[in-house]
Amino acid sequence: MSIAPPRLNQGDTVGIVTLGSPLSADTIRTRIDYLEQLGFNILLGESVFNRTGFLAGSAESRANDFMSMVLNPDVKWILPTRGGVGVAGMIPYLDFTQIRDNPKIISGYSDITILLNALYQFANLITFQGLLLIDFRDSTPAYNFDQFFSATMNGNAPYLFLNPPGIPLQGKVDGVGTGELIGGNLTSFVDSLGTPYEINTRGKVIFLEDTHEATNTIYRYLAHLEAAGKFEDCEAILMGTCTDCPVSYNTSYQDLIETFIVPLGKPLVTNIQSAHNYYKGTLPIGANVRVDGTNGTITVLDNTVADR
Repeated sequence: MSIAPPRLNQGDTVGIVTLGSPLSADTIRTRIDYLEQLGFNILLGESVFNRTGFLAGSAESRANDFMSMVLNPDVKWILPTRGGVGVAGMIPYLDFTQIRDNPKIISGYSDITILLNALYQFANLITFQGLLLIDFRDSTPAYNFDQFFSATMNGNAPYLFLNPPGIPLQGKVDGVGTGELIGGNLTSFVDSLGTPYEINTRGKVIFLEDTHEATNTIYRYLAHLEAAGKFEDCEAILMGTCTDCPVSYNTSYQDLIETFIVPLGKPLVTNIQSAHNYYKGTLPIGANVRVDGTNGTITVLDNTVADR
């Protein structure tokens, strides 16, 4: 069973880090103000404001920031400012033994999901495809906050993952599959193939989503995963949205699900509101989940946080 990090409480310290692409200092400060109004204390990483082109400083400096938060006993939640690109570059500099011995709540989506899955795969830690610092603002739907804080402050299993009211989950392939949840941003996972941090799908439930990619590119990524055997050995598939993904050659994202994913024959639930979508449901990476494609339900079977 994966390690559940300590339960989050109001008044805890949040460690803010920038692990991929930079975010403007003004945006970081306004989002921190919002977090402080929610009752959290803030600790900034030394490299949080760094900017070197499309990266927030060197891979080693970003990894050092992350590890300093892991080893700080006051920090209970490590919150990246954003995703972007370059998160995979810092993974070789992480100490997975220290991470396993000092479990924290770690959240994010986009390129951050490559880190979340590495932490599960190599440190046996439950992490959260959920909020980034950039999401802490007045325009964020209450659903997003409710989902995240329910998973990190309560997290008692079993519980159903639910979309917002009026946006149903859609069961597409009948059957039930159970396994530890992996996945996230499709582009990031394709980039991991052939590396030491390649996604391991054997016996797992895999979740995929993306943003701003044309559907012919999404097809290419899905075909790459299929050729690498990543759908053959998984137990079930969850498909999120493809946010602002242009239709190409009169083929939509939904068309791809029907013509590519459905024929794989794995229990399948689609229309999951998470990650780049406006509605960002929180998915616990590394926790056991049951996917019921017949009834269109997702049940989290492991406690996602623990009392320490």
